Amino acid sequence: MTSPSIPRDKKADYTAEMMEKRRAFLEAQRSVFLPHTGQSSFDPASLAGNIENAFGATQVPIGLAGPLKVNGEYATGNFYVPLATTEGTLVASYSRGMGVLRAAGGVTTTVIERYMQRAPVFHFENARQARDFGKWLSDNLEEVKKAADSTSSIGKLSHIEQYGVSKMRYLRMNFTTGDAAGQNMSGKAAQAACQWILKHCGFKTRYTLSGAIDTDKKHSYLNTLHSRGARVVAEVNLPAELVREKLRVETKDIYRARQVSTLGGMLAGTSNNGLHAANALAALFIATGQDAANVAESQAGLTYVELNEDDSLYWSITLPSLIVATYGGGTGLATQRECLEVLDCYGAGKALKFVEICAATVLAGELSLASAVVGGDWVESHDSLGRNRP
Repeated sequence: MTSPSIPRDKKADYTAEMMEKRRAFLEAQRSVFLPHTGQSSFDPASLAGNIENAFGATQVPIGLAGPLKVNGEYATGNFYVPLATTEGTLVASYSRGMGVLRAAGGVTTTVIERYMQRAPVFHFENARQARDFGKWLSDNLEEVKKAADSTSSIGKLSHIEQYGVSKMRYLRMNFTTGDAAGQNMSGKAAQAACQWILKHCGFKTRYTLSGAIDTDKKHSYLNTLHSRGARVVAEVNLPAELVREKLRVETKDIYRARQVSTLGGMLAGTSNNGLHAANALAALFIATGQDAANVAESQAGLTYVELNEDDSLYWSITLPSLIVATYGGGTGLATQRECLEVLDCYGAGKALKFVEICAATVLAGELSLASAVVGGDWVESHDSLGRNRP
């Protein structure tokens, strides 16, 4: 038996009528009732380019954490952070961490670099040709840049990494992308660059537009070493008395626990020796219209702590592949834009500010959860705030 096709209208698909028609189709096909899925406040016409076959909206509750004090180069001051989640205790835990960081004078944030990649591969008859092509490419980089940059007023080719494997030359093209995340922008620019190369290089070759070392939507150690999206550091110095008063633990105990966790992370082969960066990033991404699949790359992290002679604790986390945007994609949709505006991070010129807020939020959650585990109130907190049995 053939299943019926989902209702569509090529000329007017993004309308309240078509959304209602698809809900009625689902109700008839699956004997379900969709009163909540059909409730939304946005104009269906605004969804064009963001989704296909729209029939409603998923409503994820948004909690407010903060204030978070950030001492950044782009984000400076106190911020109230919207977190979209269904995980009880999450917002409370982040607020607790933010309170401690605020009492310590705030989080210092530093953006080291920010690039988006596309990774074409050129194929040759043998390894020597592939090697010689690599030299030609380095000698003609400026012309390749011109070809790539012609596709966008915003995206610009910065540099190209090269990796010789067998009779292939893997390239990793690095682009600046303004306030957009830039995956599509980079793909278009890379294609133009490859077409120019094919026409002018003088080698008998062909190319594959992506050879997978850009590792889109998945973690890689290449991202950890060379960055994808933003590479950002959030750091703080925590006085021993402050930690004892606010978190009811000793800094030396947290330091020891961090050593154990780092060793455990090595044993497990994890991409993050911290605790739960993905919690903050997923909640922020959903609230602000980021590509949620980019949490796969963005959650990777490198935690480093020092116990100072006065028992104060230096704590930092480096996020080497934080992929966010403040313009384009889902950031302009109704509720997503509002959440970015809460942070004063919507639109042009705000991406690096948002990067710093994301990193500082991650650090707040790391500190709060670590102290809960060390202090022995991790399970109790979940029992009191995080259990919702329908």
